[in-house]
Amino acid sequence: MTTPPIPRDMPDLPAVPGTPVLIPGHVPATAVVAPVRRPLTAVFRLATAVLAAAGVALELLLGSPDRILSYFGVQAAVLLTLVSLVSARRAWHAARPVPSALTGAALLYAVISSLVYHLLLGHTTPPFSMTGATHPPVAWHGQWLALQLLYTAAPAAALLDWLLLTPPGRLHLRQAAAWMLYPLAYLAFYLTRAELLLPKTPGHYLYPFLDAEQHSYRATLANALLVGLACYALAVLLVALDHTRPNPVGRRP
Repeated sequence: MTTPPIPRDMPDLPAVPGTPVLIPGHVPATAVVAPVRRPLTAVFRLATAVLAAAGVALELLLGSPDRILSYFGVQAAVLLTLVSLVSARRAWHAARPVPSALTGAALLYAVISSLVYHLLLGHTTPPFSMTGATHPPVAWHGQWLALQLLYTAAPAAALLDWLLLTPPGRLHLRQAAAWMLYPLAYLAFYLTRAELLLPKTPGHYLYPFLDAEQHSYRATLANALLVGLACYALAVLLVALDHTRPNPVGRRP
C-alpha cells in the first residue's frame, strides 16, 4: 500500500477573525528560580523545634499529661515543633517551602500564647502554674524554665524566623478567618472539658480569665470574645506586616 504524495503547495487558509487572546497563567517561583539549599535556615528552624519540644517535654515531666496537653500554649508549641521540623527538612533539601497557611497558623498561635501569658497570666495572684503548684516558679528551676521555653524562647524564635528567614508576601487576608477556627474549637473543648470534670477538681478551669466558677458564664464568654477579637486583629496585623516588610532572603524561594 502506497502513501499518496504530500502536495508541495498547501491551499491558503482563511484568516482567523479577531485578535487572539492569551490566557494568563500562574508560574510558580520555583519554575523560574531554581531552589537552593539553606542549611543555616534549616539549623535555625531545627533549634526552634527543639525549644518548643523541650518546653512541652519538661511540662509533661512536671505535671499530669491530660492537664498539660489541654493548655492552648502547649498545643501551639506542639504545632510549632512539627511545622519547624518539616520546614527545616525542606530548607536543607532545597524542597518547596511549607504552605504559608500552615506556617502562618503556627506563628500566630505561638505569638498568641506568648502574649496571653505575658499580659494576662505572668503576674497573677495566685501565680499561674500549668502543673497546679501554688508557689511562684523559682528562676532557673523546672517550672520556670518550662514557662520561659514555651512562652518566650520558642515564640521569639518563630517570630525571628518569619522576619529574617522567610520571604514576605506569603500570608493572605483570607487565611486570617481560617486561622480563627482552631481558637474557636479550643474554646469549645475548654468549656466541654470543664463540664466533664467534677467541681473543685484541680485544673478544672485552666485560665483564670475563663473561669466560670469565679465569674459567670456570661462574663467568661465575654472575655473569650474579647480575646478572640484580639487574636483576629493580630492575624490581620501579621498579614499586613508580611506585605510591607523588606525581603530578607532576596530571590530565593
